[in-house]
Amino acid sequence: MPVAAINGINVYYEDHGSGPALVLTHGYSSSSRAWQGQIPAVTQRYRLITWDMRGHGQTDSPEEQSAYSEAATVEDLYQLLKLLGVERAVIGGLSLGGYMSLAFHLAHPEMVQALLLCDTGPGYRNDQARATWNETAFRTGARYEERGLDALGRSAEVEAARSTHRSAAGLARAARGMLAQFDARVINSLETVTVPTLLVVGANDQAYLNPIDYMEKKIPGARKVVVADAGHSVNIDQPEVFNQAVLEFLDSVASK
Repeated sequence: MPVAAINGINVYYEDHGSGPALVLTHGYSSSSRAWQGQIPAVTQRYRLITWDMRGHGQTDSPEEQSAYSEAATVEDLYQLLKLLGVERAVIGGLSLGGYMSLAFHLAHPEMVQALLLCDTGPGYRNDQARATWNETAFRTGARYEERGLDALGRSAEVEAARSTHRSAAGLARAARGMLAQFDARVINSLETVTVPTLLVVGANDQAYLNPIDYMEKKIPGARKVVVADAGHSVNIDQPEVFNQAVLEFLDSVASK
């Protein structure tokens, strides 16, 4: 099992293929297992790195709530890429993983060749909207504390990861410290993004159609792909369409 000892924890990752690197981060309560359908297609021409965020899958779940944050997640990814010798990569993710990809770009723009943002949003400028989001995140954390891993949902991305999770307590702390948001830094950074950006969303993912549209308007030169007959787990619902869009994007980035 490939594990990187970084930032005081063991981080599970997978490193497939060779060539220019694509890094994919899963959503909340999912894991790197959700990207299995991308490995055969992407690794024909590119290197694909996936990993489990802290509290998720086979990565450690620290006991301190303070160990879970946007900053800690970004630092985990930074140290993982340094360990793997990756100086620059296409950084992408789905849902929470997409948000963390934007946060990574904000912290380490020199390492981001391009962005791939799937079924995700950039957070909130409005304090009340952020507070409402956080209430849901905190309730999610409480549900894992009360019910353990039985609290896992039934979405495609969660089902793909169900067997990998080791700690309901880790997922609870991740909800409070990583899923919850505490400022507007990420959404305020959108207009400063200068790298090629592909936005992908399932046509049936009603909660994220507007956030994707918003990012298309705010990120200079961003391209959007809406995938028919797909929901929040666009890469699992329509893997062939998703993979084709991603490969075309990677080819366009590699040619520059």
